[in-house]
Amino acid sequence: MKLKGIKVPHKKHTANCPPVRLPVPKLVTIPMSMHIGRPAKPVVKRGDRVLVGQLIAEADGYISAPVHSGVSGKVQKIDEMTTSMGFKVPAIVIETDGLQEVSETVTPPDVHDLNSFVDAVKQSGSVGLGGAGFPTFVKFSFNNDANAADAVVINAAECEPYITSDTRTLIDRAEDVFDGIDMLKKYLNIKHYVIGIENNKPEAIAKAQELAAKTDGVEVKVLPAVYPQGGEKVLVYNTLGRLIPKGGLPLDVGVVVINVTTLAFIAKYIQTGMPLVEKCVTIDGSAVKEPKNVIAPIGMSVGDLIEAAGGFKGEPAKILYGGPMMGIAVPDLDAPILKNTNAIVAMDEKEAQPPKVTPCINCGACLNHCPLRLDPRAIARAYKLGEAKDLQTLCVDLCMECGCCSYVCPAKRHLVQTNKLAKGMLREYQAKQKAKKEGEK
Repeated sequence: MKLKGIKVPHKKHTANCPPVRLPVPKLVTIPMSMHIGRPAKPVVKRGDRVLVGQLIAEADGYISAPVHSGVSGKVQKIDEMTTSMGFKVPAIVIETDGLQEVSETVTPPDVHDLNSFVDAVKQSGSVGLGGAGFPTFVKFSFNNDANAADAVVINAAECEPYITSDTRTLIDRAEDVFDGIDMLKKYLNIKHYVIGIENNKPEAIAKAQELAAKTDGVEVKVLPAVYPQGGEKVLVYNTLGRLIPKGGLPLDVGVVVINVTTLAFIAKYIQTGMPLVEKCVTIDGSAVKEPKNVIAPIGMSVGDLIEAAGGFKGEPAKILYGGPMMGIAVPDLDAPILKNTNAIVAMDEKEAQPPKVTPCINCGACLNHCPLRLDPRAIARAYKLGEAKDLQTLCVDLCMECGCCSYVCPAKRHLVQTNKLAKGMLREYQAKQKAKKEGEK
């Protein structure tokens, strides 16, 4: 079986741009929710002086991640901010002093077995840096079953247009990636590693193949540049031929999937003790004067990053966290970059202008290109009629919101947005059904 997808313009303008480290901004705003799960809990207060690498918020629950400062300075305030998803979360605002003094707590962790390795990854604040933001340590927490996984897939596909931050990781920090592989071999006791990368990244492929030839058990799988090649289910199937079951995880088919930049970060953290405090971010789009890759402290404002790329060519029509296929609109230029921000894409009016929506012609293009073989036409119909039970039968909860359906629709219908709303309707229906069953007991 061949998983489907679409061809999208690559627009990898910054693939040959090594990241530039930006000057420290005057202010950073660090949200307590930059990951899937519960927000972190602040452990500093207004007026406190903080240093680079210092813990400023602890994980609050199992699926959560600690937060550290990427700057030295004074906590100006702890306030609520509205995220791009519309949620209100606490945020720590730090007025920087420009000194970038490093905290004495930044020391390499004591790692000697699987448990200490998992704990170190947890304390590092690591989350999926490819965009998902899932706390990384959870992926390695299968010590109750030593044979749970026999393969690791390293996601270097980077299939979205514009984004090249993962590509730069393989070009500039390939040694860190392979140090990370050595650590996983040692502590997870997994022998088989596959680096999945699209064929439109020749320099990164060459670097990975050069090091893989010297490393036992590592294969570089060069994949067609077909979106969404980097989707977890798609990548596992196209690299290993394993089909993740409905509602399942890669671990259900014996696979751990990790983003290439996440792996490079973990290796560096184990060596240095510096937690996740900065990101390599691609700044690009038709409204950006000087597209480039930058290294910036987490919490730096989108406006400051855009300014570092020469500012706007003209008035931007839309600014996104991430790429044009799955990116989320940035509410304003004061919004900060997050742990999982891999790109800021600013579009001009011509690129962002939504086309006119016309009635569905039942051509089936959305169904034919959905990588998970869902039927967006039927889902949209069931959602409009409020038929939540039908949405369950149509498996709308499997939708990864990749946007393939909207992209290929000749009527330009907002199919992925409808799928997202339909998933919310299904969750409400399932919660009511569960409450009803519990009430009947």
